[in-house]
Amino acid sequence: MARVALIWGALAATVGVPIAAATASPLLEWRDPVYILACFAGIVGLGLMLVQPLLIAGYLPGLSAYRGRRTHLWIGGALVVAVVIHVGGLWITSPPDMIDALLFVSPTPFSPFGVIAMWAIFAVAILASLRRRLGVRPRTWRIAHMLLAVVIVAGSVVHSLLIEGTMETVSKVALCALVVAAAITV
Repeated sequence: MARVALIWGALAATVGVPIAAATASPLLEWRDPVYILACFAGIVGLGLMLVQPLLIAGYLPGLSAYRGRRTHLWIGGALVVAVVIHVGGLWITSPPDMIDALLFVSPTPFSPFGVIAMWAIFAVAILASLRRRLGVRPRTWRIAHMLLAVVIVAGSVVHSLLIEGTMETVSKVALCALVVAAAITV
């Protein structure tokens, strides 16, 4: 029981510390609530990306294989919602910047990585929701999902690391390293 509590506590701290550290960011002082919500949705999304491979590999104790897969599905949906809030909030606060990012003409080096990761997340969600209707075989689904997951993790991590923004640097680098490590391990 102590091992289970320790594992879940470590996961909660790993995701929670970067969120808590971001609340102290001086870059949020003059921002409106929509922008702040968008920033934190991005941080939550990064945290959810750590949970996904741990769930599907069965590394989180207390969940049966079936429950782990079902939770993986629901967390995937939550990740889509986090991305929509992140991008939607940034769109509301600065439409010209978001248009530039979506058209791959933004002068910021982090934008294309985030946009590519976003489209890969949407592709996985669409493929997952239409998989049975399209008759996608399990092996084909697994290969497609794994390839898109690589794009999602790589794009999101590079996007996060290149931004000098709300996230505190040390916790951001640590979370990104753990996301990559979990993805590679699984």
